[in-house]
Amino acid sequence: MPLWKCEVCGLVYEGPEPPEKCPKCGAPREKFKQLSEQEEKLVLRSRYSNYLHMKALTLLRELLQVAEEGIKDSLDPGCVKIFTEEKEFALMTIQKIMAELEIHMKKGKWN
Repeated sequence: MPLWKCEVCGLVYEGPEPPEKCPKCGAPREKFKQLSEQEEKLVLRSRYSNYLHMKALTLLRELLQVAEEGIKDSLDPGCVKIFTEEKEFALMTIQKIMAELEIHMKKGKWN
């Protein structure tokens, strides 16, 4: 199915032809440009990469909760040390992913 990009707001629409008007900004059909095969491949790759980042964020946020519960449980110093390291890892990696996603958005790779 071809991909069409609104030249006003950047929305990427998937369909045999562009919509009558942009669902996001209301621009008319004439403002849509069909993406080339290469552009389509880049959009699909960025969608997949962004999906993986979002899935990792979900898992890291779950790890963060588990680590905080483990720290609170405080069974013994060894456990607290591991849970503290897990918490630090999760927090740092979440920040890295968020920074990477911001770069993707600035480069137009969030479609």
